[in-house]
Amino acid sequence: MEIPSKYNSQEVENKILKKWLERGCFNADRDSFKKPFCIVIPPPNITGILHMGHALNNTIQDVLVRFMRMKGFASLWMPGTDHAGIATQNVVERELAKEGLKKEDIGREKFLEKLWAWTDEYGTTILNQLKSLGASCDWRRTRFTMDEDYSEAVKDVFIKLYEKGLIYRGNYIINWCPRCKTALSDEESAHKEIDGWLYYIRYPVKQKRSEAKPNEGTAGRDYIIVATTRPETMLGDTAVAINPDDKRYKWLKEMTVILPIVNRELKVIEDAAIDLEFGTGIVKVTPAHDPVDFILGKRHNLEFINIMGDDAVLNENVPDDFIGMDRFEARAALLEVLEEKKLIEKKQAYKISAGHCYRCHTIVEPRLSLQWFVKMKPLAKEAIKVVRKDKIKFYPARWKKVYLNWMYNIQDWCISRQIWWGHRLPVYYCKTCQQKKTESRKLTPESLKGVIVSKVKPEKCPQCRGNDICQDADVLDTWFSSWLWPFATFYWPNKEKSKDLKYFYPSDVLVTASEILFFWVARMIMAGLEFKGKIPFRDVLIHGTVRDDKGVKMSKSLGNTIDPLDIIDKFGADSLRFSLMLSAASGSDVYLSDDKFLVGRNFANKIWNATRFLLLKIRENNFEIDNLKLKNLNEIDRWILGQLNNTIDKVNNELENYRINEATKASYDFFWHTFCDWYIEIVKDNFTLDKAKVLIYVLLNSLKLFHPVMPFITEEIFQIIKEQTSLDIGAFIVNSSWPAKYKLNRVDKNTKKLESVIETIKTVRNIKTDLNLGTKKVKLQVKLKEEDKKFWEVNRGWIQRLTFSESIVFEEKLKRVLYENDLWQVNLGIRDIDTKNFLSSLEKKADNLTKVLDKVAARLANEKFLRNASRQTIENEKNKFGELTVQVGRLKSLIKAFGSSK
Repeated sequence: MEIPSKYNSQEVENKILKKWLERGCFNADRDSFKKPFCIVIPPPNITGILHMGHALNNTIQDVLVRFMRMKGFASLWMPGTDHAGIATQNVVERELAKEGLKKEDIGREKFLEKLWAWTDEYGTTILNQLKSLGASCDWRRTRFTMDEDYSEAVKDVFIKLYEKGLIYRGNYIINWCPRCKTALSDEESAHKEIDGWLYYIRYPVKQKRSEAKPNEGTAGRDYIIVATTRPETMLGDTAVAINPDDKRYKWLKEMTVILPIVNRELKVIEDAAIDLEFGTGIVKVTPAHDPVDFILGKRHNLEFINIMGDDAVLNENVPDDFIGMDRFEARAALLEVLEEKKLIEKKQAYKISAGHCYRCHTIVEPRLSLQWFVKMKPLAKEAIKVVRKDKIKFYPARWKKVYLNWMYNIQDWCISRQIWWGHRLPVYYCKTCQQKKTESRKLTPESLKGVIVSKVKPEKCPQCRGNDICQDADVLDTWFSSWLWPFATFYWPNKEKSKDLKYFYPSDVLVTASEILFFWVARMIMAGLEFKGKIPFRDVLIHGTVRDDKGVKMSKSLGNTIDPLDIIDKFGADSLRFSLMLSAASGSDVYLSDDKFLVGRNFANKIWNATRFLLLKIRENNFEIDNLKLKNLNEIDRWILGQLNNTIDKVNNELENYRINEATKASYDFFWHTFCDWYIEIVKDNFTLDKAKVLIYVLLNSLKLFHPVMPFITEEIFQIIKEQTSLDIGAFIVNSSWPAKYKLNRVDKNTKKLESVIETIKTVRNIKTDLNLGTKKVKLQVKLKEEDKKFWEVNRGWIQRLTFSESIVFEEKLKRVLYENDLWQVNLGIRDIDTKNFLSSLEKKADNLTKVLDKVAARLANEKFLRNASRQTIENEKNKFGELTVQVGRLKSLIKAFGSSK
């Protein structure tokens, strides 16, 4: 088998992936001889296309799964996709719109047919893209949140919670998206700060009818001033409110307030919830359009007037001039009328915290709506305990506090959505009972008479025995199905199909982004404890956000994204994975630019070229390698094996503690800067069979260390080594064992000398560069102790070659010392040098670098810079500072050695 001179990532990756899948290399089954290791994938939306966040998240998972597979665990990565209710419906609605149709034009059943057709055609696109990334999921087990069995689990959970009194229906203020025309949970409508205005509006006042004459202090007060950021909602006001401790407005209690434009009389209520500092201290109360006002309305028995339809267009409950206007159009029109009537006191710029739909980014509208909710506080109790007691650990640990703070203040979860794609509520209504409920004034709106919760449509109403029954039109929040993911993917609660659940549940680690800590992670913990009686996972690994090299979060709208599929096409999946893992410090944001992926590509080429060199040397020498029993080891061999042992320990420890970037850096540094730069260079002129075995031994173990991060190239080289040698190393590296440390019988006393020689060679090379000598050969003069001469004599050949020296001479005394350590001193035999000009040049170079160093030091001491610069920029400056410090120090030593020209 010929080894191509260049590594072709596209050709190799497609070939290797096909082999892995054909041979079932990723399959994980119950095995009584193995411990289980399990990760459940955060299911990507079926609308998803692989982006850099996916690439980061899934590479981390794959690294851990491959690592534990090689450690001998039954390592399962459970794959699947999420139906993504709103997102998927939006996609198909846009397709319909191209035909000039709306979903209502074709009806629910036909629209659902189109949704399923779209899912069948495009729903697995992202899974195929994950395969191209190298994701080693057990693809036989792929689940979908709307599989038939999964849907049964969703219904089962709804019914269980309903029967426990933890699911209820009621009229409450919810977050409403007028674009998607559905309710949203608080987590789905994150608040963003936007620029707005605080309008101060005059509301006329008049004496209460029961008063014959004005009380003292009320005479001459014709109006009050109310401040609001949403003036259009004033059309639904039913009261104004003051704080009972606000002495400024004691007089107002005896008055009646008139709602401008509408001319509706408003009650004046007192409530301790009113902020004395906001606006004028008097607030308008709109119970149907504000969450705080809703509570006030309930507490003070106010009227609830809903002034908007589901598209945020004003309805018949407002004056005729405003009916049919969009909320923002109505705002502008209303302000114009108020200006004409001189009812606007003033307006001032104001920062508004406004909720936005997580899907379409429309500003949400607080809206009174009849919805279904889950009581969360009872479910949160145990979920708080397990995290407080560290039964579930967060990495980084700071997220534990964030999680607990949210859980302590958890609110009920609105789970009903007014869309068609998703799990339809297992709720049915008896129309006869509902009609009777409407007619009876004694029944409250929250009464559940005529409501039937069932997996299947009942034939008859259990209360009136009528058969005029219909199903609730709403579907469940997408997260209501995905919070069951850790156990529903194993076919819970079906006992026949869920036999693997006992073996693989709870899973070991959940890898996720911080954005879905509350959406998903917290809810999964609650669901696992409620329905399985166990935590769903032991660890939660939260990675950072992908940003560009300027520190800005990547997004399509900003045009600063890097397409991972383009990177895979250009550089290969391994280059993408390696660069991501090297950049992804534990929990920190990842800063990327196209140049970052060159690091991965260059390293892949380095591995390929080193392998090709070794195997060609073995072929040239006609060495037959059928075993890796290492013999005749000298101090250099023992040194590289010791360095390999240290690297195995380091990588193993870092991966076990989820510090993947540190593990990646350790394996990279060992292979490139220790194995290639030093061991191969040292032994290549003394290429014996014994040395060839050491080289192949270290190469194979290095490949295993790289494999979790760079699976494709390591597998390809593993297969090439099998072809080129007679070694029995197994079928695939993906299923091979993790490297074990080589047993060294003794600590080599010459190790320190070898490492000192290596450091000496590095410094001599740098000095020659500083002296503009480059690779010009000059004498290497060394002053050393008698007991060290033998070591230098034995290794003279490669030391002379790697220092580009004419010869190595041992001296009793040196003319000058250009470098020294605690074992020896070194000088270069330089002739014909213009000392004055030479020193002047060195001093100028040192002065220039010192100025640069001072600037870098000043930046690192500048608090504003440290506060505003990206983590990557700060890290780059620190590295620059370290490199410059060494360089300036070396130049000053040279100047001192040659004698200053000043």
